[in-house]
Amino acid sequence: MLRTIIVTHKTSRKFYTSNRITNYAKMSKSATRKKHLTVAYEEEDSKKTKFIPKNWQNVLDNVRQMRNDNDAPVDSMGCEKIADQSADEKTKRFQILIALLLSSQTKDAITFGACEKLKTFGFTPVHLAKANLSEMEDILKPVGFYKTKAKNVQKTSQICVDEYQGDIPGTLDGLLKLPGVGPKMAHICMSVAWNIVSGIGVDIHVHRIANRLQWTSKLTKDPEKTRMELESWLPFELWGEVNLLLVGFGQTICLPKSPKCDVCLNNKLCPSAFKESPKKKK
Repeated sequence: MLRTIIVTHKTSRKFYTSNRITNYAKMSKSATRKKHLTVAYEEEDSKKTKFIPKNWQNVLDNVRQMRNDNDAPVDSMGCEKIADQSADEKTKRFQILIALLLSSQTKDAITFGACEKLKTFGFTPVHLAKANLSEMEDILKPVGFYKTKAKNVQKTSQICVDEYQGDIPGTLDGLLKLPGVGPKMAHICMSVAWNIVSGIGVDIHVHRIANRLQWTSKLTKDPEKTRMELESWLPFELWGEVNLLLVGFGQTICLPKSPKCDVCLNNKLCPSAFKESPKKKK
């Protein structure tokens, strides 16, 4: 029987299988007391075979190499690049959160441009909470669903002022209670703004690529199911890396339409290679 130790601590949950028990045992008693860890044991049915994709390490290494060779929009205009580096830490976190809120169904370049206009206007929770709604809508054009997002930005700004002293929620649950914030945004915000890995941020790129690579036990219909599938087998230490890797890969090589399978280093490993992009004739 395989024994799985589940170690839980406030916002993070880490899984250690039997081959990591030795490392866990070496933790000092003082460290354990300090973190107030709760340890529980679960017995896994040895007859059940855990889903693990074939060659996933090789595929991931190839994606890393392709990402190193190809700059993507997310590398220069992602949420972590939008925050004003001269601002205080609270304001930076707030700007990261708003950038994520605006990014849904919107290209990075458009989100980046809207945030630059917000900086000119006054990119702080106090300024945005007091802004006129029609003025906010004008600033956010042509962000997708800009009218709805304008309302959500104002509501979120007011909540940050009233309940968090100008900061943003520091927990996953707190972020998810904000208007317009879903699991993808919340997990990425926890990672980028707070440097806490709470889960994998799965957007349309990660969702699409995970299914093309068959990194899910079955075809998933929405990003949240894809997230749960990925977290069931991908090592925890890779959760914080995989979003940026796959998003950039999806923007440059594994495109939504006509993916560039002919130049992809995984075209002999990917189950979906050339199915949407036929081989070019020599």
